Amino acid sequence: MLSRKGIIPEEYVLTRLAEDVPDHARYRARERRARFVGKNGTCNVAHKNIREQGRFLQDVFTTLVDLKWPHTLIIFTMTFLCSWLLFGMTWWLIAFAHGDLDHSTQLLAGTGEEAGGFVPCVTSIHSFTSAFLFSIEVQVTIGFGGRMVTEECPAAILVLIVQNIVGLVINAIMLGCIFMKTAQAHRRAETLIFSKHAVIALREGKLCFMLRVGDLRKSMIISATISMQVVKKTTSVEGEVVPLNQIDIQMENPVGGNSIFLVSPLIIYHVIDKNSPLYDISPLHLHHHEDLEIIVILEGVVETTGITTQARTSYLADEILWGQRFVPIVAEEDGRYSVDYSKFGNTVKVPTPSCTARQLEEDRSIIDSIPLSPKVTSRKRSIKLKPKFSITDEPS
Repeated sequence: MLSRKGIIPEEYVLTRLAEDVPDHARYRARERRARFVGKNGTCNVAHKNIREQGRFLQDVFTTLVDLKWPHTLIIFTMTFLCSWLLFGMTWWLIAFAHGDLDHSTQLLAGTGEEAGGFVPCVTSIHSFTSAFLFSIEVQVTIGFGGRMVTEECPAAILVLIVQNIVGLVINAIMLGCIFMKTAQAHRRAETLIFSKHAVIALREGKLCFMLRVGDLRKSMIISATISMQVVKKTTSVEGEVVPLNQIDIQMENPVGGNSIFLVSPLIIYHVIDKNSPLYDISPLHLHHHEDLEIIVILEGVVETTGITTQARTSYLADEILWGQRFVPIVAEEDGRYSVDYSKFGNTVKVPTPSCTARQLEEDRSIIDSIPLSPKVTSRKRSIKLKPKFSITDEPS
């Protein structure tokens, strides 16, 4: 833009743009592995060449809920307008067929039914505009009182019943769709947080993959379960290449099993043993070139709405910190437990062997050479109380 105005020469602008991006940054951006699941839980998958588009119309309600808000509002607005126009045309045709639009019959209509005058199907319909207004009054049940259906035409009564039913169906679908869009499960998942990085450190003499999960709301997630998968490119014995092979890994948590009691932030860990897909992972593999992604899925029922929600995140190889441990964030204050979320993702370095879990299991002497931090022991402080009075011998 500056070069077009003649302020800066174009050759200088192109040169500066090329110099501002270093070579290693450009190569790194190309070589970094694409995420299968984003940090915010979105799936990085693009569906192309879908030939059977009609399958989406078989489930119209889900399709409307999945649409974006502008598209949904446009569809509902056009649905109401089209229904009003359709029934407005129907009322105009009924009036035209019955002769309500004839000026001579309109003049006779003023004599009234008792005087033997003309009785229209719908009163006060003189043009398509008045028929369109009557269609709106019928469907939204406004009832201004100027127009009404008479008992002269059974067809008009039938159209009145059909339009009321159609209007109720449209309103029900619209209200249900808006409710589902506002109460979608991923809205509740916005307050379920994961640590930005995962860590690998020793716990009970074994290498463990650990992450921290928390809930910012006071309302609980009932029957919360957590699971993990390793997504990587594998090749079978027969030579079949699986670009996204999903391997389940066993989780461990303080409660036991996959169910968690998420009242306060928890550290979920996975013991890296011989059955773990991380058995041969070492610090040398934790870089952006490594084809490794760990997906974490937290699922449960929202206590207030009863809707099942799911929160997801993922960790690439360079987002796993070796030899780190999460700092404590729960403390007891004034008879209750408080959580300091400012330290939610903070870690500290701890002594950890720079080898794989396989090597550590084969050679247990590696742990003996690591200076482990001493266990914290609680000591009772001796409190000396000063006497409030002194005792002296009475003089004889």
